[in-house]
Amino acid sequence: MTWRSQFTIHDSEFASQHLDFQSHNSIAVLAFPPDEGYPRLTRAVLKELGDLLNVVGRESLFHGVVIAASVESFATGADVEEIVEFHGLAAREFAWAGQDVFEKIARFPLPVVAAIRGFCLGGGLDLALACHARVATYDASFGHPGASLGLITGWGGTQRLPRLIGKAQVLQMLLTGDRIPATQALTLGLVDELVTSQDLIDAAAQRANAIAAGVSRHP
Repeated sequence: MTWRSQFTIHDSEFASQHLDFQSHNSIAVLAFPPDEGYPRLTRAVLKELGDLLNVVGRESLFHGVVIAASVESFATGADVEEIVEFHGLAAREFAWAGQDVFEKIARFPLPVVAAIRGFCLGGGLDLALACHARVATYDASFGHPGASLGLITGWGGTQRLPRLIGKAQVLQMLLTGDRIPATQALTLGLVDELVTSQDLIDAAAQRANAIAAGVSRHP
């Protein structure tokens, strides 16, 4: 089953360069492109994600949003080669940029669902946590590997993750850099549903539509 379809948006001059922008059953799908084997959250990607959310928010044809993995993986964090060049104010602005976009997702008026396969690590996990729900494939894995680099996540994961799975489990993940498999993530409540890879986009879109329908019934 294909999930790609053609549609027209009013922002016709907006051309996405880092994310595929498609529609599936009235759900906007913002996907890391197939050639991004292990997608990184660069400054450009964060800006485009925020811009695309602005576009979706202005369009009446969408009922929700899915932020989707590439054919191989969800986001695997920031681009280390990019951030090692940051110093002082530039580093702080990059941290703020991620926080602003993820807070926009958390507060977005339409339901936002993360569709996860492969790796969901570091800033990518923070991105998934900012979404209102998470659907993953059975081969997905989750973690914050920053400890091995002397880093700690700065995009909200230290606050959102304990609310989902508890402080003790989060400390284990942050201090050791251990990854947890999809089945454990489901048991802990980190993800809401596990599906096959071929059903991932469908399941995430259905969940977004279900949340939207529930909200509309309870104003």
